[in-house]
Amino acid sequence: MTRPALIGDIGGTNARLALVTPGAFEPHDILSLPCADYPGLVEAVNDYLGRVGATGESAPREACLAFACPVRGDRVKMTNNHWTFSRREVQQALGLELFKTINDFTAQALGVPHVADDELVEVQPGEALPHTARLVIGPGTGLGVAGLFPGRHAWIPLPAEGGHVTFAPTDEREQNLLRHFRNRYGRVSVERILCGQGLLDLYLAHCSLKGAPPRYATPAEVTEGASAGDPVARDTLLRFLKILGDVCGDAVLTLGARGGVYLCGGILPRLLDWLPLSRFREAFTDKGRMSAYTAAVPVRVVTAPWTGLLGAAEALHNEEVE
Repeated sequence: MTRPALIGDIGGTNARLALVTPGAFEPHDILSLPCADYPGLVEAVNDYLGRVGATGESAPREACLAFACPVRGDRVKMTNNHWTFSRREVQQALGLELFKTINDFTAQALGVPHVADDELVEVQPGEALPHTARLVIGPGTGLGVAGLFPGRHAWIPLPAEGGHVTFAPTDEREQNLLRHFRNRYGRVSVERILCGQGLLDLYLAHCSLKGAPPRYATPAEVTEGASAGDPVARDTLLRFLKILGDVCGDAVLTLGARGGVYLCGGILPRLLDWLPLSRFREAFTDKGRMSAYTAAVPVRVVTAPWTGLLGAAEALHNEEVE
C-alpha cells in the first residue's frame, strides 16, 4: 500500500493540514485546526491523522510543512503563536523518514504553477516570457514577497524580504502619509501600509489628515465602509491598491519578473471589484523609461484557497528546496 504524504500550511492562528498521494499535487482530507487548541505541533498533527484515519500502517512517512516564521536551523519558533519545536524531535516523534520545513511564502510561490487557470483573475493582460522569473506577492498579516524561477528540472523558489523595503511616496498625499507614519514608527516600510493592520492604519492616517473622526476599528470594517460609500474609507482602499501597484512594479524591475505577477494572500481576493476602479495598473506601469517593460507583464490575482498546500506538495520532492 502506498502511504500518503503529510503537507501543511501553518500560520499564527490556524494549521491547515492535508494528505497528498506521492507524485501528485492535489491535496485531500484538508482540515484547518486552531493552533490555540494544541500545546504544540506534534499534538496537532497526531490529532489530524487520527481524524482522517491515517494512523498505523497508513500513517505518513514523509511530510513537508510550511510555517509563517523563519525556518533556519533545527529549532523553529512561531512568530504569532506559542508553538516552538525541534525539527529533529518532531521527525522522530512522528516516525517520519523525510521531514521538510519551509517558509509559508516560499510555499505560496511554489504553489503558483499548480493553480488552475480558473483560479486566476486577470488584472493586467500581458505575455509571460518563458524562462524568466515570476513575482509572487501578497498582503496579509504582513507583506509576503518571493520570486520563482523555472529551473532545468524543478521550480526554484527565491525567498525574499521585499515587504521591508522603504516606502517611497509618489505624490503630495503620500508625502503627507509618510510624515504621519514616520512620526509614529520612525522608518516606514511598505509592509507598514500593505497588510491587514496597515489598511486600518492607512484609514486612521486619512482621518487624521482630513480632520475626520474615525468610524471603523478593524480592516474589515474599513472595507465594508468603502463598499457602503464612506468617502474616507473609499479613499483609503483606493490608495492602498495604488501603493500596491507602485510596489509590485518596482519589484518586477528589481527581479526581472517578466514571467508574470501573482497576487496572493487573503486580502486581495476580497477586493477584486475594487482593483479595476483603483490606480493599481497606472502605478504598476508608471516607471518612466521602463514603463513599456512593466506594461507588458501580466498580473493576476490567485483565488485558489490552498496555494500553500500545493506549494508544500511541490517542495516535498523538489531538490531545489532544502
